[in-house]
Amino acid sequence: MFNQSDILETIKMISEEHLDIRTVTMGISLLDCSDSNIDVSCEKVYNKITSCAKNLVSTCEDIEREYGIPIINKRIAVTPIAMLVASSKGDPVKYAKALERAAEAVGVNFIGGYSALVQKGFSAGDRELIESIPRALAETSHLCASVNIGSSKAGINLDAVAMMGRVVREAAELTADNSCFGAAKLVVLCNAPEDNPFMAGAFHGVGEPDVVINVGVSGPGVVKAALEKSEGMNITEVADLIKRTSFKITRMGQLVGTEASRRLGVPFGIVDLSLAPTPAVGDSVARILEEIGLEECGACGTTAALAMLNDAVKKGGVMASSKIGGLSGAFIPVTEDEGMIRAAESGCLIIEKLEAMTAVCSVGLDMINIPGDTPAEVIAAIIADEAAIGMVNNKTTAVRVIPAIGKKVGETLDYGGLFGFGPVMKVNTASPAKFISRGGQIPSPMHSIKN
Repeated sequence: MFNQSDILETIKMISEEHLDIRTVTMGISLLDCSDSNIDVSCEKVYNKITSCAKNLVSTCEDIEREYGIPIINKRIAVTPIAMLVASSKGDPVKYAKALERAAEAVGVNFIGGYSALVQKGFSAGDRELIESIPRALAETSHLCASVNIGSSKAGINLDAVAMMGRVVREAAELTADNSCFGAAKLVVLCNAPEDNPFMAGAFHGVGEPDVVINVGVSGPGVVKAALEKSEGMNITEVADLIKRTSFKITRMGQLVGTEASRRLGVPFGIVDLSLAPTPAVGDSVARILEEIGLEECGACGTTAALAMLNDAVKKGGVMASSKIGGLSGAFIPVTEDEGMIRAAESGCLIIEKLEAMTAVCSVGLDMINIPGDTPAEVIAAIIADEAAIGMVNNKTTAVRVIPAIGKKVGETLDYGGLFGFGPVMKVNTASPAKFISRGGQIPSPMHSIKN
């Protein structure tokens, strides 16, 4: 039961500290939409999505009004489309346009699942879909794409890594007149979770129910506000304060997920408790780290502070819900975090430090602008490095870098909205071409053998 104090505290979190439900994402299986005729398959895809999700947006808006809880994005995640491409012949971009049409019809902000899972090799449909990603993203507005190129069990598919270096670059080039936005809707993953509600990496895993509701909660501003009262606390007490705050945030996500599930008649999947920042002042993970005691995000001690934050967020969330999943923890997307933007502009936060931070955060190298002339093999090597961190540490890691076509280090690329803006950051361009061109499979680590 909530008492008056709890209610007033939650109202303050929402009105003053940027607490929100970042996304309610409906996962939809498209396995029953497979057909040897791609046009028939695309029509089945459109019909199933528009049938399952027809009330998603209106239901979320009703919950917003009734409970006063902001739900920022309404999204859909579908079965990796490469699985449908495998059984049909034709241009995979037809699927992209069917998904776009469905997203527009039901009114969601984004639809994810233009994806392939190639951690152990390519199966039918995978190469065709991956090669089509730049065109698919350039010719749609709501579509997001992802490719899983590694896992702790399978190792890293270096052929896929090389391929994705080229694909990321081409996605930026084809949307150069739109702030290279194609690359901002594409993420390359290692150990991708099947229930992630956050874009661009959301897809509906084959082990999921036919239709499911997943919720992503966000509250960096709430955590920062709590830490403003932590003067004199030791780090153990700070961690405990974060845990208690995380518990309160997660309860709100549990409420919204349960209610959306009931009203839509769809199973409730998970709450993804992720401190997902925005460019708004006061809604920053970087500012939390500075509140803990760093002069600026990127300073020595940043990785340790982030590790403590991430762990405390998860511990508090797990106590508040039996349905924690997805990524859950702290996100560090540079262009989407006001504090990280400033730290990157000042030079305190560099890519090498961000890579170290990814060993202890929820995701990886996220929303980072790199010089427009960065070679494809360097992008591929960035992906390989990040995948190695995920593989060895048995955690999800990801790369979402945007080659800023026509721009150099220090210049700014602006996407607007939640995607934000940020400086073009320096990249080490010493050539990894020979390494990337070797191809093959980087073997999984010894500790992956657990059976």
